[in-house]
Amino acid sequence: MKKKIFPITTKEPSSSRQLGLLVEQVRSLIQSARRTAATNINSLQILTNFEIGRLIVEHEQAGHHRADYGKQLLKELAERLSAEFGRGFSRSNLQNMRAFFLQFKDRFLQICQKPSGKLHQISEKPSRKLLPSVISQQPADQLSSPFNLSWSHYVLLMSIKDARERSFYEIEASQNSWSVPELKRQVNSSLYERIALSRDKKRVKQLAKEGQLISQPVDILKEPYVLEFLGLDEKSTYSETDLETAIIDKLEHFLLELGKGFLFEARQKRFTFDEDHFYVDLVFYNRLLRCYVLIDLKIGKLTHQDLGQMQMYVNYFDRYVKQPEEQQTIGIILCKKKRDALVELTLPKDAGIHAKEYQLYLPSKEDLKQRLMEWAREEGEE
Repeated sequence: MKKKIFPITTKEPSSSRQLGLLVEQVRSLIQSARRTAATNINSLQILTNFEIGRLIVEHEQAGHHRADYGKQLLKELAERLSAEFGRGFSRSNLQNMRAFFLQFKDRFLQICQKPSGKLHQISEKPSRKLLPSVISQQPADQLSSPFNLSWSHYVLLMSIKDARERSFYEIEASQNSWSVPELKRQVNSSLYERIALSRDKKRVKQLAKEGQLISQPVDILKEPYVLEFLGLDEKSTYSETDLETAIIDKLEHFLLELGKGFLFEARQKRFTFDEDHFYVDLVFYNRLLRCYVLIDLKIGKLTHQDLGQMQMYVNYFDRYVKQPEEQQTIGIILCKKKRDALVELTLPKDAGIHAKEYQLYLPSKEDLKQRLMEWAREEGEE
């Protein structure tokens, strides 16, 4: 009897390339879903805290104005909420929620309009009428929030009393994805005051509305630069090489201190002219301004030789390095002590060279605020 032979059929496995594509698609979907979930959770937490703050304020407005009543109210409310919902509703947290509503209510209420188109207003007079909940008015899958940061960010921002300064840090933290520690460092280093002192009256007001816009060379300057992250002792003896090495070791932090759009190109960049070799301490490129930024480090007092040397560096880059479509090179001399009169006498007004002081410790915020107030008076700002 002849033996039947049956064909062997095997299912062809997916190729490694196709499987890799599938894995990548699934991974992208999961990551996107997680980001969306995290964003929605953060938005919901912020909106919930805002609503809790609103309810507390409205309850206080309903005829209870005594300070001792407010303190007792938060204490009892914290005890009841903590017993039912656990952590997160301490008296201090409820106090933050109340402050959050009071500081941000005007901007937030712009998205909470009645059918008539009129904005809800928080009356200064006692009233028992509650505003409709922002959360309840929005579908769960279309939750919208004008707050882009985490609750921890806003708790830190609420410690800033000046509204324009607070708005500036909120914009910058959102645009640059600052972590809470980085936001704290920028606030402690008085970034707002240092940038404001390098602006005119009109552009200072712009900081609070749009953050730090980089459209001209002066926009990248600060006064002073704060290099406390280098870990160099202010009282110890260090050389310019020590300072340069410390900056390279902490390059990520230094780029954050410089500001937006900076890319690092070289350390001790050499160029040769008339058979002589010259070295630029640090060379950066700013992609927003589309120009080179040269930095020379000086541990002592600024001299006219320092200015002349930087002028030569800038001239060389403008004539032999930069491309025709790029903007003129900027030179920054970081020194321990600048001399404004010397800079004014040595350089023409339109020179792209700037002498700026640096310090190895966090500045006194009070001193910088005082300088900013004096500057505002000179500018005639109300």
